Amino acid sequence: MANIVPNSFKSDLLKGVFSFDTSGNSGTAFKLALYTTQAGFSAAGTTAYTTNNEVSSSGTSYSAGGNALTNNGVAGTTTAFVDFADLTFSNVSLSATGALIYKNGGSNNAVLVLDFGGTKTATNGDFVIQFPTADASNAIIRLGS
Repeated sequence: MANIVPNSFKSDLLKGVFSFDTSGNSGTAFKLALYTTQAGFSAAGTTAYTTNNEVSSSGTSYSAGGNALTNNGVAGTTTAFVDFADLTFSNVSLSATGALIYKNGGSNNAVLVLDFGGTKTATNGDFVIQFPTADASNAIIRLGS
C-alpha cells in the first residue's frame, strides 16, 4: 500500500477547511495518530480521524488521537509545498504500520494517510516520524504541475 490522499481532503482544501499557514500564525492545528494496520483507509472512504486500529502504547507520550504537529508553513512557487517538523513520541512501547494526519478539532478532517511500508516498533524508546525534505520534489504535501 502507499500513502493515500483522501478525496475529502481535496474538496475540503478548496472549501477553505484548512489553512497551512505556519503553526501559531493562524494556521490550522494538525495532529498525527498512529495505526496498527492500514485496513479500512482508502481515498474514497477516509474522511476523518478514527480510533479503529489506532495503536495502544505503554509510556507517557502517546494517547488516543496522537500528538500535535508543528506546521512549518507553505513554501514554493511553481510547486507549493507544506512541511511539518519531525515528531517524536518519547519513551513508548508501540508498533505501527502507518499514521493519519488530520485537522485537530471540529470534524477532525483527514489530510493524509501515511504508509510506513511495514511495521515499525519502539520498545521503551522513541518512535520518530521523520518527514521528507521540505522542497518541491520531496515534501509530504505538494501541489504543482
